[in-house]
Amino acid sequence: MPIRRPSRKLTVDGEPTSWLGANFWSRTGGPLMWRNYDPAVVRAELRVLAEHGLRQTRSFFYWPDFHPEPDRIDTAKVELFRDFLDAHREQGMSSIPTFIVGHMSGENWDPAWRGGGPDGTERDLYADVWLVSRQAWFIERTVAALHEHPAVAAWLISNEMPIYGRRRGQPSAPTRDVTSWATLMVQAVRAGGGTQPVSLGDGAWGIEVTGEDNGFSVRQTGELVDFVGPHVYRMETDQIRQHLAAAFLCELSSVAGKPVILEEFGLSTDFVSRPNQGHYYRQQLHNSLLAGATGWVAWNNTDYDNLSGQDPYRHHPFEMHFGITTNAGEPKAPLLELAEFARTLAAVDFVHTERTDAEAALVVTSYLERDYPVSTAVDRNFAFRTLRQGYVAAREASLPVALTREEDRLAGDAKLYLLPCVRQLLAPTWHQLGELAAGGATVYLSFCSGEQDFHRAFWHPRLDEMFGVEHELAYGLVSPIPDNEVEFHFTDDFGSVKAGEVLRFATGGNENSRAFLPVQPRDAKVVAVDGHGRPALLRHATGTGETILCTYPLEYLASARAAVNPEPTYRVYDALAEVAGVRRELVVDDPRVFTDTLVHAGGRRFGWFVSQHAEEVTVRPRTGARLVPLGGGPAVDTVTLPPFGAAVLELVEGK
Repeated sequence: MPIRRPSRKLTVDGEPTSWLGANFWSRTGGPLMWRNYDPAVVRAELRVLAEHGLRQTRSFFYWPDFHPEPDRIDTAKVELFRDFLDAHREQGMSSIPTFIVGHMSGENWDPAWRGGGPDGTERDLYADVWLVSRQAWFIERTVAALHEHPAVAAWLISNEMPIYGRRRGQPSAPTRDVTSWATLMVQAVRAGGGTQPVSLGDGAWGIEVTGEDNGFSVRQTGELVDFVGPHVYRMETDQIRQHLAAAFLCELSSVAGKPVILEEFGLSTDFVSRPNQGHYYRQQLHNSLLAGATGWVAWNNTDYDNLSGQDPYRHHPFEMHFGITTNAGEPKAPLLELAEFARTLAAVDFVHTERTDAEAALVVTSYLERDYPVSTAVDRNFAFRTLRQGYVAAREASLPVALTREEDRLAGDAKLYLLPCVRQLLAPTWHQLGELAAGGATVYLSFCSGEQDFHRAFWHPRLDEMFGVEHELAYGLVSPIPDNEVEFHFTDDFGSVKAGEVLRFATGGNENSRAFLPVQPRDAKVVAVDGHGRPALLRHATGTGETILCTYPLEYLASARAAVNPEPTYRVYDALAEVAGVRRELVVDDPRVFTDTLVHAGGRRFGWFVSQHAEEVTVRPRTGARLVPLGGGPAVDTVTLPPFGAAVLELVEGK
């Protein structure tokens, strides 16, 4: 059986739902909007969002204003918030209120009474019993006042608490303190009568997703919440990595086993040309949908040109222009893309669709999320980057992949297991992979020695036996790659790569990682050699399956370079899919056009195309189905995409 790719959706009254909206501060004041609340302006701001297909906002109780004293809530501002919810109801919209808003747009905002602890240090938001109780009290009382309002869609505990709650001089808080705090805050929502979905608003930046330990374990807190909400503002050195930034983090966020809502994403239009604003939004929306996201909340609803003298806009002036509308309420390019996306969601009845299953799996090492003895943050960052490059290559190869985590024991149902430069696995997992290959799967591994000289080696106890080779490593040394470009000369047919073809890979990395694995074949068959005649790619039959060893760190070499994608690793992945017999429903031969499929509960199937070309492009897909435009009409053999464009067609059985 293939591996299920998660596409979990929130349910309301037993029915699946999807969110499309914007984070909201009124242009009357930004974070200080509640001091300058104007019902007419708020209604005008919501109206323009609703007219463009948005149905949700994420809203904020600015903590210093709503909780001015330890034992007092500003009830007048709560009534303003009630009017704000009424305004949503008038537009057929709903909102997701956020409680502990002490961080916003580059600045932390404490209530005046937070004060210091008994030793004179700043009170700890997670571990100071009195301060934790004040947060829980505030949440419970606020929920009690508003939970029956029909415009409340869900609740969020905080805004980017890992930034606000960070202890001075320390990169993160202890996970036990954070999880205990989160437990109490969620309980406060329920104690106040809130039955709506709840999550933390932390950004899903925990170690299981990013490889960086900020105290917020996505696994542990996943047991408390109803959805996980990544906040994504990554800046990359490669356009395709940039366009897949939110998608990859959404894939990893599914570790919680809950729906994934892209809770914050966007850009300051000060940073980006008008055409590229639309391109960026389009790419993040469609690629994250194909990665399992089932809700999207853009940052943010409006610009703040009139607030240039007010913090945080005074010292972070680019924060004034994250809006999807201008300060006058005119739609900007991002809002137009959101409107088009809303039409696509409606056309396919997205809430009743699922991602199709995958027959190929990317292996996620537990060293990404575990702080094992003598493992380091460098190891985790390395694992993140090489896994991401493997994900990029799979998307370029029209190869749907599921992530399978060592921490959960690898799923046993894939035909193809991809280990892109995975140098660290637990001993039982190496054994499991060997058994999977013997049982009929194809297991691909690319060698990499890692980026640091501490235990610099490949942590595989039976490499030679598993791959049918004899390695020639010397202790404490690597075999450097001297060339600026590595060549793979194929001596045999290998899936879609034919004998005589040459693939060329640009090199990168440091003195530890820019290295290859010298081997001699024993039971393995060499199918490609490097430019010096040394084995580069080897196949080894075992049981009813096989293992495939790449002696060069292809994915790492690409991850270490800027502006590198697409690069020929996708050809290797395409060939691996053929060798392993992986079924792919929709394939194009252009690595700059991503494809994937969704299936509707009623049986209809939809094909997605997302272009990475800066100019119009036409592709001829390979599929066993007929491609029919969503609006109806005759089937087509080709698909034309505008620059960085996306298209969706129905896949109808039969030719």
